[in-house]
Amino acid sequence: MQLDVFLKQVSLNHALNVLIWHAAQAGIEIADLVKQGALQGVTEKTTSTNVQGETQMQLDIRSHEVALEQFRASAVVAGVVSEETEEAIVFETVDAPFLVCMDPLDGSSNLSINGVVGSIFSILPNTGVATQGELAFLQPGQAQRAALYIMYGPATLMVLTLGQGTHVFTLDHENDSFVLTQQTVEIPAETSEFAINASNQRYWQPAVKRYIDECLQGAEGERGRDFNMRWCASMVMDVHRILARGGVFLYPSDNKQPIKAGRLRLLYEANPMSLLVAQAGGESITGLEDVLAIQPTSCHQRVPVLLGSKKEIQRLREYHQQATE
Repeated sequence: MQLDVFLKQVSLNHALNVLIWHAAQAGIEIADLVKQGALQGVTEKTTSTNVQGETQMQLDIRSHEVALEQFRASAVVAGVVSEETEEAIVFETVDAPFLVCMDPLDGSSNLSINGVVGSIFSILPNTGVATQGELAFLQPGQAQRAALYIMYGPATLMVLTLGQGTHVFTLDHENDSFVLTQQTVEIPAETSEFAINASNQRYWQPAVKRYIDECLQGAEGERGRDFNMRWCASMVMDVHRILARGGVFLYPSDNKQPIKAGRLRLLYEANPMSLLVAQAGGESITGLEDVLAIQPTSCHQRVPVLLGSKKEIQRLREYHQQATE
């Protein structure tokens, strides 16, 4: 089933369907750039940094420009918050029904090793950007009308939720169109796989150390089974693995940089990914709090994220609760 046919069947909101279509077109353009790699110079670093202080790749900038152009052309988007710009970008269509928060190219450090990268989009209702400016974007994740990511790997995949399940589309390069290949993904409630950056172990909080220690003890420990560890340095790829076969993705709060409560950006990383996981039967927390319930305080706010298979996330929540008693 083609994307446009699927949207007409599951969504009665024409403007939202238009927006999803334009996000898909941005993904098709970015996929073409990714395929060219060094031939297009997109794997090269620039001398500039984004608002997070991270060195930008050429493809970070190109992806931002491509997505911005598509959303402006849609005429249903009033403004955009992007990882690549410090301030929100407000379009002339200030009364359009939607706002978009985006990470145009997640995992761009993987470009130098020909690794998987992706684009992440969060779609919010426009609550009045004309009068509120950036404040209009500061909505909790549960207010999202839709969320999606596009993963550029051996195949280009779009994973989408409109609040009615999580669905996977595969790009047909011959026709430049996305085709539904998996409907209503379900994450297994239990898992024997976790993803975490183990190099930060000495900075973890006790609850996370306890959980990982139990996983590493394997069949001889309290869990009674062996676990595998994975870590891709690309949230899109780590989350996609969870959607495909279960697991947990952990980017916890730690004391490496106490000024930061976490590493992942709430509006355009944590929220959209949490909605996709929740709609597939998983959960997403910061430790004690549901990610989707957080009231944002700034457009580039960072939070810890623990998401994935429900029973494992519930165990992690219990460990955090016990650590505070």
